[in-house]
Amino acid sequence: MLILLDIDGVMVPANSWKKPEFHDDGFPLFSVKSVRALQKIISETNAKVLLTTSHKSKYSLPKWRNIFKSRGISVNGIALLTKNDENLNRKDEILNWYQSKHKSNEHFVIIDDDKLLNSLPDSIKDYLVLTSSSVGLTDELADNAISILKQGKFDYA
Repeated sequence: MLILLDIDGVMVPANSWKKPEFHDDGFPLFSVKSVRALQKIISETNAKVLLTTSHKSKYSLPKWRNIFKSRGISVNGIALLTKNDENLNRKDEILNWYQSKHKSNEHFVIIDDDKLLNSLPDSIKDYLVLTSSSVGLTDELADNAISILKQGKFDYA
């Protein structure tokens, strides 16, 4: 199982009226509720994290592991989406991943705040959990992500 995870607007809510707080490592602090929600997803599904964030290439994998660990998140594994040398939008980055790297038997969920992802093909959009950029990942959205990972997709019925 795999979580395609954005950071800004998911783990770090984007509030224009509030200056972000930074950790000693120089990276913004994650929202406490978002940390709790992500840890819930990881704990209940044993999913690994694939970072899709625009920050992905700024740090090495060991540095990313430390960023998550210092914020109280135990990741089972972490990887980075391929570097975006072509300056693709997030939708196209995910489409490229799906077409070239996704293993057909691997359950995944996309957790992001980018509304452009609403235009993904339905076969991929079914695995999207869209956050509000000013709120970030919540317990309710975590439950949706867990359902997607455990069932292959979320059943809205």
